[in-house]
Amino acid sequence: MIDSSSRDFPLSFPVLLADIGGTNARFAVLPDRDSEMVLFPKVSTLNFDTLEQAIQQTVLEKVSCQPSSSILAVAGPAGGPNVKLTNYKWSIEPTTLFTQTSLEDILVINDFAAQALAIADISEKNYAPVGHCNVFDIKKNNFASRVILGPGTGLGIAALIRSKNCWIPVSGEAGHIDIGPRSKRDFEIFPYLEKIGGRISAEQLLSGRGLMNIYKAICAADKIKDITCPQSQEITASRSHDPVAYETIKLFCQYLGRVAADIALVFMALGGVYLSGGIPENIIEALSEDDFEVSFKDKAPHQAFMSKIPTYRITHPCIALLGMASYVRNFNNYSLIEGASQRWFR
Repeated sequence: MIDSSSRDFPLSFPVLLADIGGTNARFAVLPDRDSEMVLFPKVSTLNFDTLEQAIQQTVLEKVSCQPSSSILAVAGPAGGPNVKLTNYKWSIEPTTLFTQTSLEDILVINDFAAQALAIADISEKNYAPVGHCNVFDIKKNNFASRVILGPGTGLGIAALIRSKNCWIPVSGEAGHIDIGPRSKRDFEIFPYLEKIGGRISAEQLLSGRGLMNIYKAICAADKIKDITCPQSQEITASRSHDPVAYETIKLFCQYLGRVAADIALVFMALGGVYLSGGIPENIIEALSEDDFEVSFKDKAPHQAFMSKIPTYRITHPCIALLGMASYVRNFNNYSLIEGASQRWFR
C-alpha cells in the first residue's frame, strides 16, 4: 500500500537504516531517539541476489528486537511504485519487503538526499577542510544552502536548502550533466574519452570508471602503447610512481573542482561544499594541492563569490546512515520534496 498523504509523522522505533549503493550496502538499527546507531559490517551487493536477502542475513538474523519501520537510501531516483538502483540489478518492491520482513512502514529516499540530511548539523569531527578554504563560520552561515558531491561507483550530487524552518534535501541526477574541455590538455585528451550516447557526462570522469576513462584517454593521446589500464583503486594507489596515474588524479581533481563549483553556483552554497564517497578519501594528498581549489574558484565573473564558499571532505564512514538517523531523531526539522521519495505502509 502506498499512501503519500501520510508522510508527515515520524517513523516508529526501532528503525532500520539502510544505505544501498551500487557496490556496497550499509545497515544500522536505531533503537530509539536517544540511542546510538547499532552499525553492522558493510557488505558487497554482489553477495546477495536481492535486497530482502541482504537485510535478512545482515541484520534481521542478528537482532533480537525486530525493526518496525525502515528508511532506505538508494542509489537512484526514489520515486515510483518500484525503485531500481542506477548501477546495480536490485529493485525495491514494497510487497516483497512487507512479506519477508516485520516492517510496517518503509520510507525510500535517494542516497545523496540522505547524505545531504547529515550536513544540516554535522559535527566538526566528521569533516575536514579541502585546500585553503575559509573556516566555516557556523553562526554566519547557519542556514545557508550547502551541497554534497560523492564520486564513487557513480557520481552522486545533492543540495540542502532551508525553507520555513525546515531543512530540505534536493537530489536528482546531476551527475549526468555535460562536461567539456577547457584547457589545452583537455582538448588533447577529450577526443579519446569514452562517451555514452555521443556525450561526456560528469559521471564519465568523476567516478571509478571515470578514473579509468581518463587514464586510457591520456595513454591514447600520448600514444602510449602496451599498457593495460589499471583498476580505479590501483590508479589512486600508484600516483607516486606512475606518471599516467599522477596526471589522471591531477585532471580528476580539476574536473571535480569545476563540477563542484557549478553545483555551488546553482544553489549559492555559502554553507559549504562537501565531498564524500570512496575516491576523495583515497586522494587526500592530491585534493590538498592546488588543482581542485584553483578550478573551483575559476568561475569568472564570480571568483570573489567562490572564494567565500568553504570546501570540505567528509570523514565519517557512514554519512548516509548518519543523515537518516538525524532525520528520524529530529523529524520536525526536515521536509522531503513530494515525488522525490516514497513511503509505503503494510
